[in-house]
Amino acid sequence: MTVGTKPSLRECVAAATTAPSLHNSQPWLFRIEPDAVQVRADRGRRLDVLDPAGRELLISVGAALFTLRLAIRGAGFRPDLRLFPDTADPDLVARVTVGPELPVTPPVEALVAAIPHRHTNRWPFARSVVPADALDHLRDAARREGATLTVPGAAARNAILGLSEVADRRLRARTGYRAELARWTRPARRRADGVPPAAIGPWDAMETMPIRDFGLMQPQPRRTSDRFEPHPTIAVLSTTGDAEPEWVGAGQALQRVLLTATWLNLATTPISQPVEIPAIRELLADRAAGQWAQLVLRLGYGRPAFATPRRPVDDVLLP
Repeated sequence: MTVGTKPSLRECVAAATTAPSLHNSQPWLFRIEPDAVQVRADRGRRLDVLDPAGRELLISVGAALFTLRLAIRGAGFRPDLRLFPDTADPDLVARVTVGPELPVTPPVEALVAAIPHRHTNRWPFARSVVPADALDHLRDAARREGATLTVPGAAARNAILGLSEVADRRLRARTGYRAELARWTRPARRRADGVPPAAIGPWDAMETMPIRDFGLMQPQPRRTSDRFEPHPTIAVLSTTGDAEPEWVGAGQALQRVLLTATWLNLATTPISQPVEIPAIRELLADRAAGQWAQLVLRLGYGRPAFATPRRPVDDVLLP
């Protein structure tokens, strides 16, 4: 796209489809209007076992929504956003209209450049400390989208990791968990979505890192193990309130944080298990402040990792 000319909304939608989603389920649909794009939730792609309320589905849609806004902004126009514009159509999450021209700033350029490079990294990270100024950038990214990113100290970090391990064990014991995992990790069934073997990463030899074990569904001889960093940097993304608008807002904040991390050459891994068990999620909430944990992130410096596939734009565009 050339800055100063009307953006190709099809290209903007293509950028939006690179957003992260639970099990790479890509639960979004779009409809292009003359000067706007509808962003819709594809409820048929909700994961019933992990996400019965659709909270993580709307976080995923929010991440795609932020990327769409950013693509329009990167073309030199203001993206005007309306959340849930039609109360009679709950699947219509947002309408983004191309507003007046707006100069592109260097921070916007940096985030746009990061879009094709962002991906989840499930491999061990270096034992290097993430610099304080980098963490400040990530906190500011969350704040700009109305969310809070908290980086806990060592004691709180260890407690959260412990809760994550407990949550992971409870999820593995949940009826239907393995069948749902299999549906999204079998390459014979998934061509343009799901998590392929190349993106799964190794098994943690010490069994201390609470990364989703997609390798559960892989033949045992093919699985490798590795030692993960003993003291990972983690962050908790929270919102004030816990309804559908906040879930969408959490997704927008998440994507801004992830793209900012990519620009800073940081690798990232979402850790969603502790917020998928209601009783454990309650422990991460701050009811007095009205703060609800939406996701835990692992941050660090990692080796190159494979990105997950994406559905063709035609598959997500409605007539």
